[in-house]
Amino acid sequence: MSTTPIAARHKGFNRAEIVDQNFSEFVQQWQGETHAAPRDDEPVLPGSALDAKGFRELFESQLVSRHLDLMARVLRVQNKVFYTIGSSGHEGNAMVARLTRHTDPAFLHYRSGGFMAERFRKLPGMDPVMDSALSFAASKDDPASGGRHKVWGSKPLWVLPQTSTIASHLPKALGTAVAIDHARRIGHVLPVPDDSIAICSFGDASSNHATAQTAFNAAGWTAYQKLPAPVLFVCEDNGIGISVKTPNDWVASNFRQRSNLDYFFADGLDLAEGYAQVQRAVEHCRHTRRPTFLHLKTTRIMGHAGTDFEIEWRSIEELVALEATDPLLRSAAIALESGVYDKDELLAMYEAMRKRCFAAAEEADRRPRLERLDDVMAPLAPYTPAKVKAEAERGDYAEARLKAFGGEAKLPENQPPRHLAIQIGQALHDIMAKYPESLLFGEDVAQKGGVYTVTKGLHKAFKNSRVFNTLLDETTILGLAQGYANMGMLPIPEIQYLAYFHNAGDQIRGEAASLQFFSNNQYRNPLVMRVASLGYQRGFGGHFHNDNSIAALRDIPGLVVGCPSRGDDAATMLRTLTALAKVDGRVCAFLEPIALYMAKDLYEAGDGAWQFAYPAPGEAMTLGEGRVYDADADDLVVFTFGNGVPMALRAARTIEKEQGWKVRVVDLRWLAPLNDDFIAAQAKSAKRIIVLDEGRKSAGVGEGVITAIVEAGFGSTPLQRVVGADTFTPLAGAAFLVLPGDADVVAAARKLA
Repeated sequence: MSTTPIAARHKGFNRAEIVDQNFSEFVQQWQGETHAAPRDDEPVLPGSALDAKGFRELFESQLVSRHLDLMARVLRVQNKVFYTIGSSGHEGNAMVARLTRHTDPAFLHYRSGGFMAERFRKLPGMDPVMDSALSFAASKDDPASGGRHKVWGSKPLWVLPQTSTIASHLPKALGTAVAIDHARRIGHVLPVPDDSIAICSFGDASSNHATAQTAFNAAGWTAYQKLPAPVLFVCEDNGIGISVKTPNDWVASNFRQRSNLDYFFADGLDLAEGYAQVQRAVEHCRHTRRPTFLHLKTTRIMGHAGTDFEIEWRSIEELVALEATDPLLRSAAIALESGVYDKDELLAMYEAMRKRCFAAAEEADRRPRLERLDDVMAPLAPYTPAKVKAEAERGDYAEARLKAFGGEAKLPENQPPRHLAIQIGQALHDIMAKYPESLLFGEDVAQKGGVYTVTKGLHKAFKNSRVFNTLLDETTILGLAQGYANMGMLPIPEIQYLAYFHNAGDQIRGEAASLQFFSNNQYRNPLVMRVASLGYQRGFGGHFHNDNSIAALRDIPGLVVGCPSRGDDAATMLRTLTALAKVDGRVCAFLEPIALYMAKDLYEAGDGAWQFAYPAPGEAMTLGEGRVYDADADDLVVFTFGNGVPMALRAARTIEKEQGWKVRVVDLRWLAPLNDDFIAAQAKSAKRIIVLDEGRKSAGVGEGVITAIVEAGFGSTPLQRVVGADTFTPLAGAAFLVLPGDADVVAAARKLA
């Protein structure tokens, strides 16, 4: 083979140039025996499951992928291309694309150029070269992301764009697979055929990631219970992660013997040999509906990316050996040996594809790019207020309500005023009656009704197909939620405590909330995540059950965060959150203050002042709308939320007695996005301001409130902040030393006096 002398002569050259030259020299110097060219429907080589027509198309897809990589390396230095992580050595994944359907949802890692080029064949009139070039160039015309990122994605081809190529896409791929078969059990019509499978590709290094292991475990857990989970995990094993080598045979050793995760191996470097191996894995997954692990042998040539100069940390001998395993050299050998192409035809094809890719890249460079902030952010947080309001207030499901609640007399609006936990449960009954495609799931939510019995009765009303327990893993819960959302359902996952969300935060930050942005609003993850939240629990403590930090949620672009302090607000807020999910595809977090779940009284025991009448269908809360107590009072305005609302109302009585002030309490209710205009309007007439934030001093909601006040021009108004300490919450009574209390609000008012 000719690679050794080229590599040896050009030790310091760009390895992309070496790989490029290797192909031409290999073809020119090939001296093997040539067979009579097979017909289109005959095996490309004797004994191969791949026919000649299939080989030609797969080979062309490999060339598309390779020349996109080579083009990117050349044009990146000219600022015409902005991404150089390539697919060279992984072009065999085109076989997975050929053997699956374009309606099989695909979650791909970044070395998927061959897969994409081949999947483009599934629909007429699509151009993998131009579409890819537009993405490389960050053009506004990029059909996948609108120029927001270089992603492999396509709405018509069911490739969901993503940037999280290091394992965090595996849980949502599994969730999608579970959702495909779950749909039948609730009578939901899928947007894909009923026998579809979910495809998920990743590297050997990524297979070690905790999130990947979570997905494999959850897949096995599902299969163990005889539940369908038709996910095809494709581990593209190139033996290295950036510069860290994977131990020899580690992937096979780690996955071959796993129960309930069915292992298949395929040679991704050899189309003639690997095709039947890939075919077996795909057919097994589709027919058995079991999670399937396809171990696809690949290699990595030209480095991790354009900035990875492997010659600086790998020996020339190792590089030469790797480059000799280039799958395009093997495909060239198959082409020549089979007689499908002769040398001149191969070289002409190779150069024609180079010209095509460069021409597309030059055209893409001439197309417009994102130049306005509004254009960049347009798909991040879509909001159509009139449609959301209409959906939230829609009440045309009276018969379903009667069935869910058990008759007219049991409808919640016909009951006496109740506390928060009861009314959240009633609101969830309402929502599940309204939306037959809704699902509620999490740890302990079914028969038990949740740790705090908030979901009590839902399992009985809607059965196990719609209200069900999951394994104890928040990453899996949120991965399932995304999968159900992908398949057109309305998931309502529960995270048992706010502290537990942090175990799985990337499923919302890096995955669910980013999908609309990176797909230019073509794909959505409509979901409403319920989280038992905040502090002030008595008799049950520690920071895992009294987490008062929501900074990690407010930092997520596009995420809607609502936090009610009373039951009627919880019901109207939930209606709006589900409408936001249904209409605009929004990802929402509903924070439920645990300490207020059972609160019935406000000022003194037995007053029942924190119980409220249930709002009947037709009432909903507008996004950003706060609640104001004593709107005409202006001596002191207290901005707060959650547990701070009853706290501020109690403190207001004392302040009025001590200072003679009229006190207005403002319940923000919506914590992300904060309604700056509402805050400014309430601050405008205030003589004094207290910002009561039960979270921590640093990175709390209060900082956003104060910023809104100052930026509105009211920074000269005397102001005090009452806030929690920057610490974890300790156990027992010590917890109340680090959280703000009624007395702290009164003390702040004294300072303002």
